[in-house]
Amino acid sequence: MRAVIPYKKENAKSRLSNVMTKSQRETFVELMLKDVIGSLSEAGITKIDILTPHPEDVDEGLEVSIIKDEADLNEALNRYLNNQDEPVLIIMADLPLVQPKHIREIISSEEEIVIVPGKGGGTNILYIQRPDVFRVKYYNSSFENHCDIACQHELTLARYDSFMASTDIDEPHDIVELILHGEGLAKEYAETNFGKKRGGKGRVKAHPLQPSLKFQSN
Repeated sequence: MRAVIPYKKENAKSRLSNVMTKSQRETFVELMLKDVIGSLSEAGITKIDILTPHPEDVDEGLEVSIIKDEADLNEALNRYLNNQDEPVLIIMADLPLVQPKHIREIISSEEEIVIVPGKGGGTNILYIQRPDVFRVKYYNSSFENHCDIACQHELTLARYDSFMASTDIDEPHDIVELILHGEGLAKEYAETNFGKKRGGKGRVKAHPLQPSLKFQSN
């Protein structure tokens, strides 16, 4: 089987722009990518592809294959799936909490499609045993989209429930989850740039250690 990670570094994670500079965000996404690759490798997946519009943004030292595709996410991934004849695991690059055990459990499923939902109706991980018949549809409640597509093609379907796998680092308040529960390069970077403090009602909040950046969180 293969794993594919869609990846874009340039001006990444704009929703973190009120707590990280552009340079910090680009470093952060690179470290998250390396954490994801590490978990895939430890889970025994040796065929890892990075799908990116800018191959020069991927560290040459990573043991991955780099595929350039400047199309939007859906078009690029569906073109990729069309060229595969073995099971494919699509995993987003902003999942530094994912551990090898999560990957092993997902790919050991007997179901033809396994979906790991993300926050707000998204899809964080998608395991596709038959890439010849499945096409992705990200954005606009992609979790429901992918469930519908599986049903349309009469493919067996499972949802994988995991806090760690469902937590993508997208918003400032997600950083505290990484600091509290993560391990690896992205966590170390977050701890270097953020402190944490208890808020009201037992909630923990993170705050930038650089006073020039104001942390805003609900």
